[in-house]
Amino acid sequence: MAFSSFKTPSSAQEDLEKLVQDLHGLLSSRDLDDVPQIKALRQKLDDGLYNVRQATVRAAQDAAYKAKEGAYAANQYAHDEPWQVAGAAVAIGALIGYLLARR
Repeated sequence: MAFSSFKTPSSAQEDLEKLVQDLHGLLSSRDLDDVPQIKALRQKLDDGLYNVRQATVRAAQDAAYKAKEGAYAANQYAHDEPWQVAGAAVAIGALIGYLLARR
């Protein structure tokens, strides 16, 4: 199985889910039900997957909170200092216009 050097979070999650399903398939054999180590391994696998899912949810919630916090701070700054924001926008526009005109 070849892996690309860069994976998106969703494709990495899909790969993890497939791996877990494959492991569950291997470990769900009724012939292995009497082996205590297999039961312990199944439980560890389930617990680990639960922990990874919870950590992923927490990370997504934290990222959303920080993005909202940043947007609120930017909005507040724009309302508190409208002339500075307008001046910065004019300066950036002039710089872009200058760079495009040089071509």
